[in-house]
Amino acid sequence: MSVVSEPVRGDSRQPAPASEVRQQAAEMQYERWMHMHVNWTAVWVGALASFAAVLVFGLVGVALGAHMVGPQYRVVDLTTVGIVTLIFSVFGAFLAFAIGGWIAGKVAGILHSEPGMLHGAIAWMITVPMLVGAVGLGAGSSFGGWFGGVSGSAWASSNGAPFVRPDAPLPNATAEELATYRTQQAEYSHNVQKWNEETPRAVRNGALGGLTALLLGLVGSVVGGWMASGEPMNLSHYRTRKPRYHELM
Repeated sequence: MSVVSEPVRGDSRQPAPASEVRQQAAEMQYERWMHMHVNWTAVWVGALASFAAVLVFGLVGVALGAHMVGPQYRVVDLTTVGIVTLIFSVFGAFLAFAIGGWIAGKVAGILHSEPGMLHGAIAWMITVPMLVGAVGLGAGSSFGGWFGGVSGSAWASSNGAPFVRPDAPLPNATAEELATYRTQQAEYSHNVQKWNEETPRAVRNGALGGLTALLLGLVGSVVGGWMASGEPMNLSHYRTRKPRYHELM
């Protein structure tokens, strides 16, 4: 037995227009799918993984001689950077953050490339202040040569010059000792003057190296998050892909 509902007297409500129904459906779809939820646990795990990988690669580079640390090895001329140092710095910075981005994407269980890349980029943003703080506390040499420039140069003045001022001669010094002292003092003054003249270029090159390492790290974290999603690394794949989340439900 079917029951037919009769219209209630005095009820002036009418069915909503089709355009309004479509607009409401679009708003519901937007609220449900367009907002990305950040998995902060995965982001922090990825950031810590990147920090640890940067430290490991930096120490390996120092142990193998790819990175020469210390004020006397500051880069004044970029042409003096060895090819081994350059290769190790580039791949070290990229791979360290790629590891963090991949771990962030895997821990979050992300199956699409866009949220995976965003989680990797957020992990990179958290790692950068950690590196700046560690370098500011004096651990820059542990990260290799490039990351030392993220918090400025430690040798911006003559106080950091790696030269030892010669001791003043004794009152009863011989003429030969006085001549030796004058020669050493002249050499010391020349080295300090040259150091001060080269400091602006060294600071600029240090900042350039730090900037390059950070940008390579950003690219690596994004690529790592993309790889963690498992989707083909094709920029046009999102146009033809199927919703993988629905397949797993």
